Amino acid sequence: MAQARSVQPAVSPANDSFLGYLTGFLKFPNLVWGAVAIAIAIGIYFFANSNEALMGTFWVLGLTFGFVLQRSRFCFASGFRDIFLLSHGRNIKGIIIGMAIAAVGFSALMARQVPNTALGILPPDANVLPIGWHTVLGGLLFGFGMVVAGGCVSGSIYRMGEGYVASWVSFFGITFGVLAAAFTWNWWWEFSIKDGARIWLPHLIGHAGALAVTLIALVVLYLAVMWWESRGGMVVPDHPFTGEPEDSFVARVRNIVKRIFVHGWPALLGGAILGGLNFVSYVIARPWGFTGELSRWSIGISNGLGIGPGELAGVDALPGCTLELGNDGVLHFMLFLVIGMIYGSFIAALFSGEFKIRVPRQRVRFVQAAGGGLIMGYGAGIAMGCTIGAFFSAIPS
Repeated sequence: MAQARSVQPAVSPANDSFLGYLTGFLKFPNLVWGAVAIAIAIGIYFFANSNEALMGTFWVLGLTFGFVLQRSRFCFASGFRDIFLLSHGRNIKGIIIGMAIAAVGFSALMARQVPNTALGILPPDANVLPIGWHTVLGGLLFGFGMVVAGGCVSGSIYRMGEGYVASWVSFFGITFGVLAAAFTWNWWWEFSIKDGARIWLPHLIGHAGALAVTLIALVVLYLAVMWWESRGGMVVPDHPFTGEPEDSFVARVRNIVKRIFVHGWPALLGGAILGGLNFVSYVIARPWGFTGELSRWSIGISNGLGIGPGELAGVDALPGCTLELGNDGVLHFMLFLVIGMIYGSFIAALFSGEFKIRVPRQRVRFVQAAGGGLIMGYGAGIAMGCTIGAFFSAIPS
């Protein structure tokens, strides 16, 4: 007669002890490496904060941006691609939600900065950019570069954290592309930028009217995406979370940890958080952006080598991701934001087990990544922003 197997309790007394928790923790290398990465991030925070409080703050902000990008796989390129090629708008709807949340926050802040819109002044640091032929060509070049490189800036950032070598190549391509834009900036300034109209809706219809128009336009766009999905017959739901039965405190905590660190986030949640973080970034200093800091790196290095582009006309009077001369030293709060985004996505990839060094099998991918990045960088340079600064932050502005 077979012996009946005894049923073990869901959590043994040993596992309730600190030693039990520690032993269980060490069984999962992803958690261990993730904890080490967080410890390093904390050390960098104290270093940054000791130089300037703003540096430490933007380091934490960058980490959070990067973590959310990786967890929600938030990519503007895939958002626009998927709606047309696959007829599903999961990512594009997340982008719309993020811009709507940022628009509400931006509007409240700008109303305090410029209470009387009849004066004709613009809010400081808002991404209200001059529009002209440079915008059109820059946008087209950036879009073409995205296709060639296989991703936009936000997608490249979180894939860099996941170990995609091609994304690193694309990142350096973008940096060189921005530098190339700096060498032609003065020509673009005379041809288009200096006479470009800086349209700010509150000048025309006030803060409340501008916010209403922006939100209505975003709602209409969201409904149009839903209609397009239904027309295409393919609505892709987010994968439901299936955790272990929550019959104990430990099981509940594990499920919460898995939801945050292991299971992918819905794009709507990612977009909403990024929109809120964008508002926080603007409250502290400026809206979320990327291109300006890359120009500060590349122009600063080229100046140090004696081959810089020289003076750039009008950049001091322009906001957003405008090219920066790179004369203000190495340490800058935007440096910590950009590096923090990459490192934050790296931490997220470690915890979720999605970090792995991935080298393209086909050598042509290196050429595509570098060339596409170069084109993206040039387009972003003359248009004064990428999909983050000139779109995700500019629409709410």
